[in-house]
Amino acid sequence: MNSPWRGMFRRARRHRAQCVTHASSRAATVFASLVVLLLVFALAPTAHATGRADCLSLTSKILRHSVGYCILLPPSYDVDAARRYPILYFLHGLGENEQFLVRGGGLNLVEDLWEQHEIADYLIVTPAADSSFYINSHDGQARYEDFVIQEFLPFIERRYRTRHGRAARGIGGISMGGYGALHLAFRHPELFGSVSAHSAALIERLPEAAGSNRPPTPGLRMLGNVFGAPVDRVFWERNDPLALGRTANLAALKIYFDCGSEDDYGFEAGAAVLDKELTARRIAHEFHIYPGRHDWPYFAEHLHASLEFESQAFGPGNEKN
Repeated sequence: MNSPWRGMFRRARRHRAQCVTHASSRAATVFASLVVLLLVFALAPTAHATGRADCLSLTSKILRHSVGYCILLPPSYDVDAARRYPILYFLHGLGENEQFLVRGGGLNLVEDLWEQHEIADYLIVTPAADSSFYINSHDGQARYEDFVIQEFLPFIERRYRTRHGRAARGIGGISMGGYGALHLAFRHPELFGSVSAHSAALIERLPEAAGSNRPPTPGLRMLGNVFGAPVDRVFWERNDPLALGRTANLAALKIYFDCGSEDDYGFEAGAAVLDKELTARRIAHEFHIYPGRHDWPYFAEHLHASLEFESQAFGPGNEKN
């Protein structure tokens, strides 16, 4: 027991002794005791509950290997065993893994937002995805989109107490994960009620070297072999969130995305195109270009915006505490 607690209990005991000493009747003693109890509860600090992160894995039959994931659970998860929660699937960028929020200070940010009641209690899960871009690869060897839709979502929502229905399921991400979030939400709007992305890997126009045998540029090397080597333009178009945004049924999907004005890969141009396409279709969305590059300082500064957006998107029954 720490010293502030000890001091409060000492003061409460002294107050109670004085009340008992000077009491002239049984009624006064009872009254004094009640006063003391009220003082104890009033003076005692509330225990600070924090969320927790579990980092585990599941074995995928589709991918034929184990896939790690971390899940951030709010403070109330272990307190109220009957409560069910909305869930946000949050996707990492290229070169990261499922622990990117836990290692990068994201858990501290989320806990602060929970503590300050700036976001409601919901689950945040981050699966490992290597360099998959969260799609089924061109060669068919890495069916990551099938894994997410057919295995991962059902597994997580059986294992943890989640609310049912698309309105309680959001998806978001950073960079490659932003691409994946937009791709999956636009391809499967029946599954997700909201989508958010920071600095999504949106390429307005593939370089001329794509689809040719010329040496790939750094931007194309970033795509790896996921889209074909060289990049298959037809396959790219089939998966590109910009192309999907022109035709997908997005009327019921809540959409947020932002990008830095000095993005190192020029993704702000692709983000502006997506904004233009959605605006032309009269699809409601929230879009921002902020000062910044394609780096962790930018992501850290704006992560709270998507977390607050998702909290609001989950709607009635999951308001801020």
